[in-house]
Amino acid sequence: MSATGRLQPAEPRGGRGGAPPPQLGLRVAILGSLALAMFAIIFFRLWYLQVLTGEQYVHEAKVNDQRVLSIPAPRGEILDRSGKPIAYSSTTNAVQIVPGALAAAVREQAAVYQEELTAAQNEYAQAHERVKQYESQLSGRHTVTRAERAELHSLRRADRLRLVGIPSLPASAASTRHLFDRLAPIIHLSPRLIDERVIAGITKLPYAPVTIKEDAGRPALTYLSERANEFPGVRQQPVAIRTYPHGEMAAQILGHVGQVSEPELKLQAFRGVQQGTVVGQGGLEYYYDRYLRGTPGAERVQVNAAGEPIPVALPSTEPIAGHSLRLTIDLGLELEAERALRQGISQAQAAGKPADAGAYVAMEPRTGQILAIGSYPSFDPNEFAKPLTEPQYKALTEGAGALYDRAVEGQYPTGSTFKPITAMAALEAGVITPNEVFGPGPCINVGGENFCNAGHAPLPAMSLVEALKVSSDTYFFEVGQRANSHGEVIQEKARELGVGVPSEIDLPEEFTGVVPDRQWLAKRNQEEAQCKRERHLPSCGLLAEPGAPWTVGYNMQLAVGQGDLLTDPLQMALAYSALANAYTHEGHGWVPHPHLGLQIDDSNGALVQALSFPPLRRVNLNAGDLSLVMDGIHEAASQPGGTSADVWAGWNQEAHPVFGKTGTAQHEGREDQSWYMCYIGDKAHPIVIAVTVEQGGFGAETAAPIARLIAAKWFGAAEKFIAGSSKTA
Repeated sequence: MSATGRLQPAEPRGGRGGAPPPQLGLRVAILGSLALAMFAIIFFRLWYLQVLTGEQYVHEAKVNDQRVLSIPAPRGEILDRSGKPIAYSSTTNAVQIVPGALAAAVREQAAVYQEELTAAQNEYAQAHERVKQYESQLSGRHTVTRAERAELHSLRRADRLRLVGIPSLPASAASTRHLFDRLAPIIHLSPRLIDERVIAGITKLPYAPVTIKEDAGRPALTYLSERANEFPGVRQQPVAIRTYPHGEMAAQILGHVGQVSEPELKLQAFRGVQQGTVVGQGGLEYYYDRYLRGTPGAERVQVNAAGEPIPVALPSTEPIAGHSLRLTIDLGLELEAERALRQGISQAQAAGKPADAGAYVAMEPRTGQILAIGSYPSFDPNEFAKPLTEPQYKALTEGAGALYDRAVEGQYPTGSTFKPITAMAALEAGVITPNEVFGPGPCINVGGENFCNAGHAPLPAMSLVEALKVSSDTYFFEVGQRANSHGEVIQEKARELGVGVPSEIDLPEEFTGVVPDRQWLAKRNQEEAQCKRERHLPSCGLLAEPGAPWTVGYNMQLAVGQGDLLTDPLQMALAYSALANAYTHEGHGWVPHPHLGLQIDDSNGALVQALSFPPLRRVNLNAGDLSLVMDGIHEAASQPGGTSADVWAGWNQEAHPVFGKTGTAQHEGREDQSWYMCYIGDKAHPIVIAVTVEQGGFGAETAAPIARLIAAKWFGAAEKFIAGSSKTA
């Protein structure tokens, strides 16, 4: 007991004790709150997933088990100016095979093929990388040894995708083999080809039915429909097939269609297009594809965990047909022009000329509407509606073959059809005066070189109108000689009228043209030097005289449409249209914008969009000078002694005056190229016609008679093929 008489509390055994420290209680409270919050978040998330968005995720899970197959939309029609069909889509049933109905061994066959294909693609990627690395090693080297060139050549030969053959159908797939054997004679395909198409289709889209023939014919389709139970896994699916009822007519202009390729999917024109969609592959089909293509539908397929289709009916979306494209083309004139070109070529060949190719353009000069256009040789675009063999594809695409559009991509000198342009330039620049006479004799000599008339014909000195009438080369050689000291007056006038500059026609490709001048020659010399340096060659052949400066001879050759001038029938049609427009409007003319599209209609024929093509530019020519030039080419087509007067014998010149110019373009080691250009006046329906036939001889022999046949069809005159003289340029 203490002194105070109070008992002291006993001390706990564990040492000093009492209430827990406040820090510990705070920690417990915080941890408890965090745990409670976490449980609340988890609970809320589970409630959100199961209650609020459960149906959405169930739907997405179902969709994840589905695949979407595109249903192609029928392409819109291509019509002539009056609504007659030039290209349309017809619906037929494609014969398809459902892979899931075939023997399991077929899947094994497809797997083997896929492995080989993957290996080949890997080999190609490695070979391509080796070529790039070796080329990088050699770049910048001044000299490359023969061994290094051989090594590079060897690497490049290996830089190609190895052809992978599809393995044979396994012996265990007896039922599938029997199916293919019975199906083959019905659809006129071999059992092996059916098998190959099935395996290729499975490799591409394992869950989709494989189309083995698009147009099997009505008898085959009827037979398969009536005996469907005898052909398990074989079905019919409606497809739209592009049809060109006139075959080769204007094929390069129309183009063709085909499935979009992987590289094409990266192009702006096909942005958003699904793989496998049929798109335009050239010509108008490509240029106006966004209107013609339509909107594809969608077929949904249920698949299992292995990606195999399950027979479940799912909703589908029907495709929407594309719009129609109405053209400026007159179908009747187009068909006659095609026939006329072939007749002219046949006549030239009968006369001993090779006459192996040609082209024509018929244009409304005021608006630039193309009334008829074509190129020979041609091809049948219907062939692209079915798979092409390798030899067929090579025959169409290699070199300047049938796909090459000579009307807008040709690269030709024009011969004397260029002389009206030279005359207009020389008059306006003061190089010559209208009544001045010069150019006598068969040739003129400049710098020790002779420049001669066709056939060395001795012609007297003459004035401008007469020189155009008889097509005197010596006269225009002298014009070119004089113009050379006045700068580039001929070149500038040519470009002003549409030669050597883009025409901006509504086609995916065209040739810009070449009108040679000093700047062009300097650039060409530079390219020649660079080519020789890089390829280690004595000459690349880009110029006849590499390194030589501009001389008066270049200008003299240009004045008569020869030398390095390169253009095509479309650009020449533009130039003559510009002259015609100025001639009929007191010198104030324009270069029309050439075009083939007239308007876009919907599938019912209602107007969707009228296409507008304002003139490319205005031209203002001296009316007096222009009248002299037009008089010269009118006399050439109408007066005795004119270069094409014989061709137009019996033509009503008073009702429809012809302003025409022959041309005979020379090519080293080849027969002369036949040219004819004409403008035929009419208040309501004027026309400009350009015709050329490679190795067809003189202009009056081959090209001019073709132009007359085209004009006769346009104006309803008697159609006569009248060949002119073989002695006039």
